[in-house]
Amino acid sequence: MKKIDFDAPGTSPSSGASPVEKTVLLLKPRGFCAGVVRAIDIVRIALETFGAPIYVRREIVHNRHVVNELAAKGAIFVHEIDDVPEGQRVIYSAHGVSPAVREMSKSRNLKVIDATCPLVTKVHIEAVKFALDGHALVLIGHRDHDEIEGTLGEAPDVTQVVSSVAEVEALEVPDPNRVAYLTQTTLSLTEARDIIHALKQKFPNIVGPHSQDICYATENRQVAVRNIANRADLVLVVGSVTSSNSKRLVEVSRNLGTIGYLIDDSSAISPEWLEGVKTVAVTAGASAPEVLVEDVINYLRHNGFSNVEEMEVMPENVRFGLPPEIVQAIGSAKGGAPTPVR
Repeated sequence: MKKIDFDAPGTSPSSGASPVEKTVLLLKPRGFCAGVVRAIDIVRIALETFGAPIYVRREIVHNRHVVNELAAKGAIFVHEIDDVPEGQRVIYSAHGVSPAVREMSKSRNLKVIDATCPLVTKVHIEAVKFALDGHALVLIGHRDHDEIEGTLGEAPDVTQVVSSVAEVEALEVPDPNRVAYLTQTTLSLTEARDIIHALKQKFPNIVGPHSQDICYATENRQVAVRNIANRADLVLVVGSVTSSNSKRLVEVSRNLGTIGYLIDDSSAISPEWLEGVKTVAVTAGASAPEVLVEDVINYLRHNGFSNVEEMEVMPENVRFGLPPEIVQAIGSAKGGAPTPVR
């Protein structure tokens, strides 16, 4: 635990009038995960290497500020592959794509760079293996999420999506003894646990992945909130409304009885939220940049929360290398040997 100073020391008039020091508990780990860092790096390097425009299918990561920053540098975000001019370069987002999208890219002669998070790729591979082994597949997640859309596309004829325990009861499969389940990587741990339990009750012989599909960063950030929420009067989660893992952090806090809000940045903070509050916990979803966290901390400091303590719940040191297609392309563009994978 350590104190963090983002701005020069100072207190607001309201903090000077209060005998009680108001505190910010800054959770760690927070913010960017390895898959997000990798995806953003891929877009930035592609822009630097090939120049603008670079097309990106969907939001590269689910954060408005990140998308706007990359768009300002020349990235063009499109909804579908047929929005990309034939023969141009396109980057798949960190959430992955279906085989149908890959085929569409080939038919349009697009130069593809795949920024799919390796942990999402793991789920895609598992889906293919289960389908080839003759299992009916239950995909636990949110139907409108880009990641679910991509995974579902691997074996659409044998896959059903469920997002609640209630939906499990309505499931029908050809053979109850040949069923497998997979999960979206950004689910709530509690939500996934309850649905998996219901699936095991309905299909006693159901099988799942060798290791859980919920990614390390999603789990770690939820565990951090779970450990700290009862020490705070309010939890602020920095992240966009499109970010599944960010919304799950708010749910974790609220389920523990602590008020929580999802905010894009400090401008979304309502002064009323801070009335009567002595301790605020701050964290960030896996696609939220640290600069936005610093912005929130400075806002709170200038509103009387002069004591900032970083609370590290667990270490996090995961890194992913760049995809081979961009490593090779960078080397060719520079007229030399391929850049080493980081």
